[in-house]
Amino acid sequence: MRILVAEDDPRLLVQLGDALQAAGYAVDLADQGTNAEHLGSTTAPDAVVLDLGLPGRDGLSVLRHWRAQGLQMPVLILTARGSWQDKVHGIDAGADDYLAKPFQMEELLARLRALLRRSAGQANPVITVGPVALDTRACSLQVDGRPVDLTGHEYRLLNALMHRTGTVLSRTELAERLYDQDSERDSNTIDVFIARLRRKLPEGFITTVRGMGFRVGAP
Repeated sequence: MRILVAEDDPRLLVQLGDALQAAGYAVDLADQGTNAEHLGSTTAPDAVVLDLGLPGRDGLSVLRHWRAQGLQMPVLILTARGSWQDKVHGIDAGADDYLAKPFQMEELLARLRALLRRSAGQANPVITVGPVALDTRACSLQVDGRPVDLTGHEYRLLNALMHRTGTVLSRTELAERLYDQDSERDSNTIDVFIARLRRKLPEGFITTVRGMGFRVGAP
């Protein structure tokens, strides 16, 4: 899954990026509002962590711009402001949740997982499709109750597919969710990772839709 983080505190921005990458996400980082607005409009993030106090263009303006464009990705706003009015303004602008600074990184990750599940119509942190169970909290996989080891790229790829069970994802869409903003995105490597996953998953679990991409589960 691809996460955009917009935060003007350089130390916190690095901490958020490291924590999200360690949790299995591809991460884009922005330290000011205009850059965040551009990335949110062009990189198709699955979710956004958005600080309200961004320089250049404040977080509320950025969020209103995205919603006016029709972009519906879930947004978790961060604010150092303690007043309830700021939280209300954020929700009214189109935010899905908020977190006041300072916060525990574990809580941010939990809230983000919940937003991603809701946006994909999933209520349980463990996504189960037939005999395959992907635990998005522990970044772990079980098949028929047996633990199966995954590399970071394999987890990201399977996570993207299982969050959209029944939906065909193209190689380009999968590459966008596999690589960070500074990485070279090669959609041709998707076939390599798909082949590796198929050796670890039940036969036919990942299907190829000719000319379109890959899908988990029935359409």
